[in-house]
Amino acid sequence: MTLRALIVEDEPLAARRLADMLARQPEPVQVLGTAESVAQAVGLLESTQPAPDVLFLDIHLADGLSFELFERTPVRCPVIFTTAYDQYALQAFKVNSVDYLLKPIDEEELSAALRKLRALHSAAPAAPAPAFDPALLGQLLHQMQQATPGAAYKTQFVVRVGEHLKVVPLNQVAYFFSLEKATFLQTTEGRKYVVDYTMDQLENLLDPRRFFRLNRAYLAQQTAIQDIIHYTNSRLQTVLKPLAPDTQVLVSREKVNVFKSWLDR
Repeated sequence: MTLRALIVEDEPLAARRLADMLARQPEPVQVLGTAESVAQAVGLLESTQPAPDVLFLDIHLADGLSFELFERTPVRCPVIFTTAYDQYALQAFKVNSVDYLLKPIDEEELSAALRKLRALHSAAPAAPAPAFDPALLGQLLHQMQQATPGAAYKTQFVVRVGEHLKVVPLNQVAYFFSLEKATFLQTTEGRKYVVDYTMDQLENLLDPRRFFRLNRAYLAQQTAIQDIIHYTNSRLQTVLKPLAPDTQVLVSREKVNVFKSWLDR
């Protein structure tokens, strides 16, 4: 059988990579559509009829955690979670998903998850999707939104300066930004260094109480946000210190409300 899939992933490169891997499977999987946020995923699920055979669901999305999806619309297909965090993946697995895949996704692990999905479908082709436990879902949301002090977030970064290595403590980091396929660490003293992380990885490695992903290209520490200005169409513009390469650093439209809540906590 040809499986029909939806991909919910807020990193376009990761979504395309997964779609390419699905197309290369011995039994190719048809990707019906992709979404980058909870809001887009709700619309995609409600407009896709009949329901897809599988939903590939990233845990961290542009406008929140993907678990919120199950509170906003019925999910009538099996789910395979994708995540860069082992602890989140293990918790998500307990919410009756078919499987979970750790990023970067390994093609063999993807194939194994698809074989498991096909076996489940063959055993009960007319069976409904697993019922998600609302109580457990609420517990997961609470745990992830209220990060505990002492969680294993990064406290410093090692960067290369010529032939030398330099340790940059987190309190000296103003923000991170991506430019021309590279990721940079900007210090409070005005120095910038290349780091070997993607923006998506950094978002998972940094304490969300201190850092916010303003848009695809900028991840800023709250102390580096010097000013916030109302922009067009209910958008917000931030002024970072030191001044960012993009003098207009806009908060992504879908993150504006989340950003306001993050500031007013």
